[in-house]
Amino acid sequence: MKMAAPTASKAASLGCNNKPAFPELDFRSGARVEELNKLIQEFTRHDQREYDDQRALEIHTAKDFIFSMLGMVQKLDQKLPVANEYLLLSGGVREGVVDLDLDELNVYARGTDYDMDFTLLVPALKLHDRNQPVTLDMRHSALCHSWLSLRLFDEGTISKWKDCCTIADHINGATNYFFSPTKVADWFYDSISIVLSEIQKKPQRGMPKVEKVEKNGTIISIILGVGSSRMLYDIVPVVSFKGWPAVAQSWLMENHFWDGKITEEEVISGFYLVPACSYKGKKDNEWRLSFARSEVQLKKCISGSLMQAYQACKAIIIKLLSRPKAISPYHLRSMMLWACDRLPASYLAQEDYAAHFLLGLIDDLQHCLVNKMCPNYFIPQCNMLEHLSEETVMLHARKLSSVRSDPAEHLRTAIEHVKAANRLTLKLQRRGSTTSIPSPQSDGGDPNQPDDRLAKKLQQLVTENPGKSISVFINPDDVTRPHFRIDDKFF
Repeated sequence: MKMAAPTASKAASLGCNNKPAFPELDFRSGARVEELNKLIQEFTRHDQREYDDQRALEIHTAKDFIFSMLGMVQKLDQKLPVANEYLLLSGGVREGVVDLDLDELNVYARGTDYDMDFTLLVPALKLHDRNQPVTLDMRHSALCHSWLSLRLFDEGTISKWKDCCTIADHINGATNYFFSPTKVADWFYDSISIVLSEIQKKPQRGMPKVEKVEKNGTIISIILGVGSSRMLYDIVPVVSFKGWPAVAQSWLMENHFWDGKITEEEVISGFYLVPACSYKGKKDNEWRLSFARSEVQLKKCISGSLMQAYQACKAIIIKLLSRPKAISPYHLRSMMLWACDRLPASYLAQEDYAAHFLLGLIDDLQHCLVNKMCPNYFIPQCNMLEHLSEETVMLHARKLSSVRSDPAEHLRTAIEHVKAANRLTLKLQRRGSTTSIPSPQSDGGDPNQPDDRLAKKLQQLVTENPGKSISVFINPDDVTRPHFRIDDKFF
């Protein structure tokens, strides 16, 4: 009796097929997926920074200095709200933590210019007393942008801020004041400069050294030397709203990856207007909608392996696509959020899939460039690449094609860059270790030194929540009594 030959699967199960299994390969580049995973893990290991007690105290000292400085700015002319709520984000504006244009920013490099970077959103105006959807004046603006009339505010607010406004006649004959992002930024920079000049006339022991203060477009960048650390603060004047903008209401009706993981109330607790205009917009009048507070919450729902892939991809594109400035890390972050909506959560939760996620992000970014289409995650009808020329998008798409052809080599380059930055930081720390900052109370002869309970509190928070952002509600008349809210690290 003849027997049928075993199928390939049966042969393998019977041990008839002794060929070794092939390693998993990336079809496009031929790279081994296991090797890519190892390179991403190595990048993550070098990119993440651990804070010891001394570094935690330096972080606190810099933060306390910045908050005290802002309290003094408020007292100059009473323009800023007396009790303000700042959003402190881990990572500078150049890292894409906020949707701002990078064209006007000076180039700072980690290791060369700073060791740690933060973005601080400082409300110049607050509109927190409305529960209904916020309707903005978008008649003169591109999608995702708006003018802001001070008619929404009381007479006292108009009187304080009208010198930072452009003026237009209202249809009923009354004067209409539009809050100007460029004039607000100019006022903010001038006020900070005045305050820092006064502070430096009366230096106190342990006070950070102001190494650089620059106005980059509508952003004020301050680099502080604290002990053996250099900290970059990108300070952004914003308008803060509670609630949700009417233009983004339809987004709430869709299904999202965060459904059931965090509440809608957490996601739509507020939004900002940041000082940036559209490609054809009027710089003196136009603000851009920002959902930075919501994005902090969404970060909680993104898997660790996807975040590792995102950080590695971001390091590659920041270097590769820096000229001409057309693609920012914020575009990549938007694509990642769309991917979270598109792909099953069980797939994105795979711990050993970082290589697949990296390759997918590169593919997504190249697809967006070739099609000149990158929808804003919260306002999908807004295409963030619409203004780019065909020549620019194709140039960047070709650059990305070289990455996709050899992702391992570009990961190795990113690893070498972050290792070099770490070496520069360590070299500076060793040089400055003999001048590390004292405890705020170590100079017992000065009765004006604040007590160190806040330092210990922040040190404890940083130690227990490594890599996370801290949102602080603070009264400038009493900077020693803030209320902390800990959020996952902003991306």
